[in-house]
Amino acid sequence: MSTNCLSIDTAVSHGLNTIHRQLEKVLAKERPRHDTIGPQLMRAVLDSFSGNYPPPSPDDDEEKGQRFRTIFISDLHLGTPGCQAHALMDFLRTHPSDSLYLVGDIIDGWQLRRKWYWPQSHNDVVQKLLRRVRKGCRVIYVPGNHDEFAREFIGHHFGGVEVVKEAIHVTADGRSLWIIHGDHFDAVVQCAKWLAYLGDNLYEFTLRMNRHLNSLRARMGLPYWSLSAYLKQKVKSALNYVTDFEVAVAKEAKRRGHDGVLCGHIHRAEMRMINGVLYCNDGDWVESRTALVEHYDGRLEILHWAPSHEVQKKSESNAVIGAQVSV
Repeated sequence: MSTNCLSIDTAVSHGLNTIHRQLEKVLAKERPRHDTIGPQLMRAVLDSFSGNYPPPSPDDDEEKGQRFRTIFISDLHLGTPGCQAHALMDFLRTHPSDSLYLVGDIIDGWQLRRKWYWPQSHNDVVQKLLRRVRKGCRVIYVPGNHDEFAREFIGHHFGGVEVVKEAIHVTADGRSLWIIHGDHFDAVVQCAKWLAYLGDNLYEFTLRMNRHLNSLRARMGLPYWSLSAYLKQKVKSALNYVTDFEVAVAKEAKRRGHDGVLCGHIHRAEMRMINGVLYCNDGDWVESRTALVEHYDGRLEILHWAPSHEVQKKSESNAVIGAQVSV
């Protein structure tokens, strides 16, 4: 490994260790308040990654693969056992892009408030994102509700990553997409936060069951399967919630004069027309392992990613050409 690469990795690791120490100080207090943990955590990030870095080394870990104009990912939930960091690293290594949108819930502040969890694989994801910036990729970060602490730093840059409240992305074929996380359209998050926290705990329990189940399936030679996604499909109230969310987001995008909207939040990758507006959701990296990509001709596509030891598949039924969704 070159000296440049080593110094970059050392600087990033030092930065994350600083975050850990800052967070531990907050967690040492009795009943830490959100308005205390947020600024301290984010300031540690800003302090650690706002400096200058040497140019990337030729032996950086970027592999040659299909290049996209833009990649959109959200709901990584770094800082939780449910984050599929190894699969995400596999995806990022093989899919370079000119621009990368981080559409919220990148770091799970809700879970980190309860218990510190930050394995090396999560550290690797952060390093990878920063390396993309240094290699010339524009990275735009739109915070969500789980990383809402970052919203106090809208307009700042750290490590070259732009932190914005929302964004407007114009595709290569001229369509205007409104980029938001989507939690402002979630009545539970906005009006009953205690219920959102309760739901988050139940969701983490489901993910824990899901990990044990898929460990057993892997030993039996069976592919990955999402228990929580299955339950969402079967519970009528959950389906109604998803539909209401999608319609509300699309309606607001239309009111603002955009051709479409791209969001995350509900952990369900989707791309369809709703009342003349293109609704896109890039999914998540705790269950579905999905990303939304833009080709150089403006086509949008949802990729369902499997690590190299599994079979990769593309969601051909969700490919978009122009403003039409081919089903």
